Amino acid sequence: MRQLIGAAAVLIAASAYTFVASGSQGPGSQPPSDQAAGKTERHLRNIRKLTSGGENAEAYFSADGTRLIYQSTRSDYPCDQIYTMKLDGSDQRRVSTGTGRTTCGYLYPAGDEILFASTHEGGAACPPRPSFERGYVWPIYASYDIYRAKADGTNLRPLTRTPGYDAEATIAPDGLITFTSVRDGDMEIYTMKADGSDVRRLTNRPGPDGGPFFSYDGKRIAFRGRALEAGKELDDFRGLLKEGLWRPTQLELFVMNRDGSSQRQVTKLGGANFAPSWHPDGKRLIFASNIHDPKGRDFDVYLINVDGTGIERVTFNNTFDGFPMFSPDGKHLVFASNRDAKAEGETNVFIAEWVN
Repeated sequence: MRQLIGAAAVLIAASAYTFVASGSQGPGSQPPSDQAAGKTERHLRNIRKLTSGGENAEAYFSADGTRLIYQSTRSDYPCDQIYTMKLDGSDQRRVSTGTGRTTCGYLYPAGDEILFASTHEGGAACPPRPSFERGYVWPIYASYDIYRAKADGTNLRPLTRTPGYDAEATIAPDGLITFTSVRDGDMEIYTMKADGSDVRRLTNRPGPDGGPFFSYDGKRIAFRGRALEAGKELDDFRGLLKEGLWRPTQLELFVMNRDGSSQRQVTKLGGANFAPSWHPDGKRLIFASNIHDPKGRDFDVYLINVDGTGIERVTFNNTFDGFPMFSPDGKHLVFASNRDAKAEGETNVFIAEWVN
């Protein structure tokens, strides 16, 4: 769940992402006027579905732009496992253990190794889903740790070993890893070296900071979050977190330097804005949001300048579109979507040529 979402485990089943669009829009970046009527997805050409059936999401490009790593729930595995494939959807290979639940796969810059988060050491079975006695909540499984392996999944070894959720990792060109963890009692963003050493905390505020994503030059990190003030909402957040749960509501996008300095809010949209990643030019973010749906159930892909100006809606599908990422050359966009689903909850990975 990277996001949201980022919260990596959280975003595992895109069909379940039903956020509450709480709060009003603040000053600064504003949603574009309702563009849906009569609009086409003008930035996307030759949209192709790469997976077929099940729940497939969080597909991310390799540094050379030739392969994708993604998570999938399908008939032979009851909860998400990590796979890789070519850009045409061929050569799909499972690279995780086939046990436990996994999320947030990513390829090391050289392309010969991968990382992902998994619960498999906490038990071979899928971890239990939470009941809804506490309302709409997401599990933040304490058994999630981040693992490194060869590109084919062999030579698997852990990078994290702390109690509590560790997931949502991405990698800079020099191998630095950024990830989300609750190791210090709150949901925060950290970095560590490629071998798991030298862990450093980047954020330090109450609330659900997570889903960090490096810019293509590795100098900055985009993330989703929201600072919570003292009061009922913060008390609820902390109480649920102690139980390994999170109630996702309003989220905004932020950017910071890779050392955690110069943290700055990008969006003030209201609703749930998550899964930010970078355009290769370093000037824009692409992300998912529900700002156009009063019920908060329909997510589409949006583009925005890093300074918060120029927001533009990219997709106009009336179901879920999310987890977008540009190819390193900026010529393609990959995303997850419920479009053209043959069964309820079916989510597939799509790729399209990007048209400026």
